[in-house]
Order: sequence, then structure tokens, then C-alpha cells
Amino acid sequence: MALPHGTTGSTMPRRQLGRHLRELRNRARMTTRTAAQRLEWSEAKIWRIETGQTSLRSLDVEAMCKVYDAPTDVVGTLTALARETKARGWWTAYSDVISEGFDVYVGLEEAAKRVSTYEDAMIPGLLQTESYMRAMYAAGRPEATTAEIDRRVRFRMARQNLLTRAGTPLHIDAVLTEAALWHGIGGVEVADAQRAHLRRMCDLPNTRIQVVPTESGYHDGLDSGRFVLLEFPEGRMGEQPEPPVVYIEAFTGPVYLDKDAEIERYRRALANIRAAAVDARTVLD
Repeated sequence: MALPHGTTGSTMPRRQLGRHLRELRNRARMTTRTAAQRLEWSEAKIWRIETGQTSLRSLDVEAMCKVYDAPTDVVGTLTALARETKARGWWTAYSDVISEGFDVYVGLEEAAKRVSTYEDAMIPGLLQTESYMRAMYAAGRPEATTAEIDRRVRFRMARQNLLTRAGTPLHIDAVLTEAALWHGIGGVEVADAQRAHLRRMCDLPNTRIQVVPTESGYHDGLDSGRFVLLEFPEGRMGEQPEPPVVYIEAFTGPVYLDKDAEIERYRRALANIRAAAVDARTVLD
């Protein structure tokens, strides 16, 4: 299934706009409470805007810039960016099977140059076989119809096109626990086929897969749990890359972290986990 990769929908423009507006508010030495009062909005609305969770009208951006006393040229740039927050990514066609908040992740994944992931229980979605997906969805969503499972599988397989897209394929750096290889999701044949697929994926130039052996002892992944670190390329005009994001798929919903201290803590955790891991080929061969 060919997809129009290269567009990030509204995710990245929303994130960029939110960051710029937060910087303007901080420069104006204004708290979110004060800004909300001046704009006659709720603090929750300011938070959603600054974290890139909602699209914005140009008029709203103009109002915020006026309150923050932003320079005229900045107002023009940000109102143009606001128009981009209305864009729709290819994944909106699957909105019926996308969990709340996960559309943000898909847009970030689409824009990323590298995804580093630690998985302690299952195979990462970008590396799953179709049969593994079907078995996982059937077991985890017993109420789902065959048609719904088909839609979920097609959506996940469409995301996998990132690994083979022309020009700038996504780099994936995955670290799995050995247990994740042997959970037997779908039975022996499905599990065997999944491990064989992982072995083939190891040979892609943009893919690195490592495994933490069961006998490795303590590593930071035992405390951190599963997480994904997304890193982004420079802009088309050579501007600085978007700041990294850590995504955590919590049981009650997604968590996105982007503060410098949070990113650094997860970078250190990832380095510690990698130090305990071995090349997946030594386990899968």
C-alpha cells in the first residue's frame, strides 16, 4: 500500500507553534494562569496549545501574540504556521481504530529520522509480522470484529512503510528483552515466523535490533518500562531539528515527555540497557 509519506499532517506544525507560543509567554514573564485570564480562556486550553495537542485559528494566534507583545514579523510567521495545524495526515483515514492521543505519535513517527525503542514484553509495532499483529489484536481485543482487526492490521502495516520509504527511510534502533521473543503470541508457527522476520530485519542498513538476555541481571529497563525516543532531522533550510520526544504507551493512555531533563534521563537509561544487550543475530541465528 503506497502512502504519501513526507507529510506529517498537523502534528509537527502544532508542536512547533505551541513551543513558539510558550517561549513568547515566558519572555513576557507571564504564567499560564495570567495568560488564560487575559485571553479569557481556561488554563487547560493554554496547556493544550503549548503542548501541540490542538489546532489553532489564525485569529487565536493573533490574540495570543497581542497579549504577549510579540513583534509583527513573528505574528505573521506564527499565523501562517497556524494554518498548517489544520492539515490532515494519511492516518486520519484510520481514525476509527486509532486510540485517543495516538494520532500525535503517528505524526511524530512520520517526521522522525530515528526511533529508539525499548520493549520488555512484545515486538515493536514497526517490526511485527501480519500474523503476529492479528494474533495480538485477537487476544487483546476479544470483542473486536474481524473487520476491525483487519483495519488495525492495515494501519500498522502502513506505518511500516516508513522503514522502506524512498530517500529518507526511518532508522529504528530496537532493544528487546529475550522474554519478548519467546512469549509465543499466536502459537508456535506465528512466533517462529516473527523471529525469522526479525532476523531478516537485522540485515537492513537502517535497522539495529538488540536483545537483553534473561541472565543479564539489573539494567535500567527494569525500572523504566517500555518507551520510545524519537529524534528529528534538520529543517529543509538547515534550521535546528525539533527537540526529541519520549513516548510512553501507558495502560491508561499515551504520555509524551519533551523536557531536557526527561530526555536526558531516558537517553542514559537507553545507553544502560544497550550495554546489557547483545546483537539480536546472536540470539536468532
